[in-house]
Amino acid sequence: MTVGGDWLKDEKVDSKWYALRVRSRHEDAVAKHLDARGLESFLPLYKSQRRWSDRFKEIEVPLFPGYVFCHFNIMNRLPILTIPGVVHVVGTGKIPAPIDESEIAAIQVAVKSGLPTEPWPSLCVGDRVRIEHGPLGGVEGVLLGVRGRQRLLLSVTLLQRSVAVQVDEAWVHPIALQHRTCSAPLTSQGILIQSMG
Repeated sequence: MTVGGDWLKDEKVDSKWYALRVRSRHEDAVAKHLDARGLESFLPLYKSQRRWSDRFKEIEVPLFPGYVFCHFNIMNRLPILTIPGVVHVVGTGKIPAPIDESEIAAIQVAVKSGLPTEPWPSLCVGDRVRIEHGPLGGVEGVLLGVRGRQRLLLSVTLLQRSVAVQVDEAWVHPIALQHRTCSAPLTSQGILIQSMG
């Protein structure tokens, strides 16, 4: 094993995206440590209005609280696990599980688009759609209708978390309907799955 960040040079080929579970409110610090070590990290943020005693203030908070995404070779995870605030690499049991590249890419496109984005409970049923036009062109997800507005649901399956991005109805094109059964019923009230058929 080489010293410092040199181990990264030969590891890019086998690198994948992983979710790092981090201590509460340590997302930003962990992302900065990863960047300082030359690792590619992704901390998606959204704007949220918080009420103070006398006013509302808009602040940026993590879309996936308690998680930071990092692109690295899992065989060389020790430098990552030694970063203050990192709890573990998310996986099944003690085996780290990579995140599908297309899921990370979709979240990155949504964050860069500037469209209103917010955390959303992950759903088990719904119609898959592709956005054909606009800043999210080419992104696939689940279409939802909430309070008269269309939203595209983008999920990180491993974390069982999702993000909702507001979209224009004219951008949406249906993909073959794929329904799956859930181990738990939908609990989010006020969500209407829009049929695209």
